[in-house]
Order: sequence, then C-alpha cells, then structure tokens
Amino acid sequence: MKLTLVHPTIGRKAGEKYIKTWQMEPLPPALIAALTPREVEVAFYDDRMEDIPFDEATDLVAISVETYTAKRAYQIASEYRLRGVPVVMGGFHATLCPEEVSQYADAVVIGEAENIWEQVLADAQRGTLSAVYQDSGRPSMRRSTPDRSIYAGKRYLPIGLIEAARGCQFPCEFCVIQTAYQRTQNWRPLDSLTAELETLRHKPLIFVVDDNISSDMDHAKEFLRSLIPLNIRWVSQMSINAAHDEEFLDLLAASGCQGVLIGFESLHPENLRSMNKGFNLMKGGFESALANLRRRRIRLYITFVFGYDHDTPESFAETVAYAMANKFYIVAFNHLTPFPGTPLYARLEQEKRLLFRKWWLDEDYRYNMIPFQPAHMSPEQLQRGCLESRQDYYSWASIWRRGIDAVNARDGRMWAAYFWINYLIRKEVAQRDFYPLGDEAWRKDLIKVRQQPLILPQS
Repeated sequence: MKLTLVHPTIGRKAGEKYIKTWQMEPLPPALIAALTPREVEVAFYDDRMEDIPFDEATDLVAISVETYTAKRAYQIASEYRLRGVPVVMGGFHATLCPEEVSQYADAVVIGEAENIWEQVLADAQRGTLSAVYQDSGRPSMRRSTPDRSIYAGKRYLPIGLIEAARGCQFPCEFCVIQTAYQRTQNWRPLDSLTAELETLRHKPLIFVVDDNISSDMDHAKEFLRSLIPLNIRWVSQMSINAAHDEEFLDLLAASGCQGVLIGFESLHPENLRSMNKGFNLMKGGFESALANLRRRRIRLYITFVFGYDHDTPESFAETVAYAMANKFYIVAFNHLTPFPGTPLYARLEQEKRLLFRKWWLDEDYRYNMIPFQPAHMSPEQLQRGCLESRQDYYSWASIWRRGIDAVNARDGRMWAAYFWINYLIRKEVAQRDFYPLGDEAWRKDLIKVRQQPLILPQS
C-alpha cells in the first residue's frame, strides 16, 4: 500500500508561487507518517513549495486541514478523486466542521489520530473506509514523535519544532484550541519528549509549538526542569498568568528560553472580559507581568487583536504607542477572526453580524478581509487600522529603537535574528492582504463525495 501525505497552502495567486518567508516543518504529516506501519510506503508533498504530482500512483491521500487551507484542500482532494484515489482529511477544520469536510473527503478523522490511524489504513486497504473516524477520548501521546524523514530534500527554516502538549484549559471566546480539545490539555511523557529534544539539539533554535505551555502549571514546571540539563535555546507560547509565578519564571530563564509569545489581545478591560480573558488583568495586569518577565530578560512576542466591541478607530494608535513604549521584540496586530465552531462564531452568527457565512469558502473573500461587522467602525476601517499599525511598528525608526533595548540585545545571536525577523515582517506587512484562499488558477468544480453533508451526532 502507498500513502501520500499532502500539506496544503493557504492559497496562491494565478501565475505566482506561494509566499515562502516563514516556511517551517509541518508537524501533522510527520506525526501521521510516524503512526503509519513500516510496510506502508509513504510519500509527502508540501503544497507551499512544490508541485503535487497528482498522476503519481498512490492508494490513499491524507490531508490535514485548517480553516484557512480548507478551500485549497478541497481542490487537492478533487484532483485525486478525479483519478479515483480516496482521500481522508483530518486536522482542526475537520474536527470543527466535520459535516462540511465530509462532502469533499471519503473519510474524516475527527480529533486526534493516535488511536485510530492504523484502523483507517486497514479499512482503506480493504476498500471499506468508514465515512467518519473518531476516538472516544484523549489518547496517550507516548507515540506522538513525528517522523522527520519525510522532510528530506525540502528547504525549511532551521528551527526545530516539537510538541510537548496539546490543548488549553482557558475558555477564550475566539480560540479554536479550547473548542477542539474541550478545554483540556494532554502532555507527552517526559522521557519521550526529552528523547526527541536530544535529536534536535543541533538546531540553533527550538520552537515548542504548544498553544499554551503554562495551561497546567505543575506539568509545565516539570517540563522546564527537564530542559535545564539539555542546554538548548527555545521559544514557545504561554498565557500571562504564568508571568506572576516566580518559580515558573526562574525555571523559564534557567531552561534556555529565549522568548515567549503572550496574547495581550487588548488594552481595554471590557474587551478582555468579553473574550473571557479577564485573567489578563490579574495581579497587577500587564505592567506587573512585564516587570517580572523583564527581570528575567525574556524577549516578548505580543499579540493584539482588534475588532471587539469596545474598540474604536483610536484603539490602533493607542496600542501601537504602548507596544513601542515597551519595546517588544515583535508584535502581531491582528483583526478578530470568527473561526467556525468557536463561541465567537456562534455569537456573531446569532447577532447577524457575519458578512460571509462561510468566509473560508466564499469566492468574494480574500485573506485579511474582515468577515463580520465591527461595533464602532467599518470593516474597511478595521482592516486598514491593522495594516497601519503594522506599518508604524515596523518602521525603520521603531526597529532601531527597539533593537537597542537591553533585553532584545542581550544575546548576539538573538540580536542578529531580531533585525532579520523585523526586516522580514516589515517587508511583507501588506503582502498577504487580499491574498486568495485556494489556488486562483484552479478553475475546475470541486468534486463532492456526497451532495449532502453527513449528519453527525453531537459530541
């Protein structure tokens, strides 16, 4: 049996290659490859950097789908189904929208694959694929070490990606993660995790891709202790509550952490409460957290999201000024996006504020367009405000002022990386605006496996 794994792009402009600036190794196909028995031949194609050989013989195609890549994934599936090859889809979008995905895939994997992937392959080999596969609970992550051999010959950024845990216990309204994993977090056994990290020690930087390494503080501290003897340099993502835990911060610094991403999201307290992130205000809020992090000289990647109901056109300049005053290493100024399956999407749909019911499939939608009606500005004002915030923050003057900050400049390699990263972000501030979802040059009709979506029982 031959299995073909495909990692889809967000989209592609007609006659142009995909934007290649931030291409890191995609973990989902490598995990599926690791779960696949050795007697199955595996091929892997990354749609971001190479043409997919649709005419190459294969018995089954597997695609991990995110909402932004759904349209392209359905195009790829259509190409294979034109050739009589069955397609199975999984990933976050398949978990959030299994009824929709079931129209374009012979089989849908809902949730995590560890306990059910071999059954999918066995059924495919017999020609008896079920329409839906779903594990009854959270699987052990002992087998969750990706097979990186599938990356051979592909030129990714020299950053080692590793997954320590999945999920998050916080109830943020807009977050896909809390919806997909039902506010639970599952940690890999430390022996498995440290064994994988040993194989990545040659990398100049390791990115622990967990959405929130501090969701479960006891596990997080145990993890940080295990990193200390490895002498690695790493970055990850955490929530602001951890910035008030002195023991955690000491372990963070001792373990080789070079920086963390924290979702500040908004400077307006009512916005934070609306998105169920009132905990950002705990124990002195941002100022106390920033002081604690600065004492440990931890670099910060801060994210802000605009579009909640207490945002106005004045919110942009206020937020940029705050970010500049704090000299953050990098900052994301994003607009609010209602992802399907989240409480935010359900609320905006109920309030009749969605401008595109399924924006990820709508022919009129383009990347960075605003798919809902904000409360105190037009969609165009919101989109323009985010763009101008990025332009201001990544001006040459801002990059230089932030670059000479003591925390940002404390290490030669990370200081050099600072200027390179900020330059790349500056270069592509507007590059993705109005970028198509799906391949713009693909003019065929999407092939549906089923004309009507499957009606699935509510979990």
